Amino acid sequence: MCRNIRTLYHFDPPVTDEEIQAAALQFVRKVSGFNKPSAANRAAFDHAVRAVSATVRDLLDSLVTTSPPRNRETESGKARARFARRQLGG
Repeated sequence: MCRNIRTLYHFDPPVTDEEIQAAALQFVRKVSGFNKPSAANRAAFDHAVRAVSATVRDLLDSLVTTSPPRNRETESGKARARFARRQLGG
């Protein structure tokens, strides 16, 4: 999976539409192989980003859990620590 796509589910504060759109854009870029599509492919590319965004929003709105929401700051700190360990080779 593309490392730029982050987990969006079950955070406090909740995910924003902008975060969903950014993840959808990364996904469509990865799948299509286009970082920036040509003019001929722009409409299809933009449609795919909108469709993936809508599907992700539907998914996130449908999921249920009884656990408390995760804190963004705490999870971000954990991710930075994992990255630092990878950089050190351990």
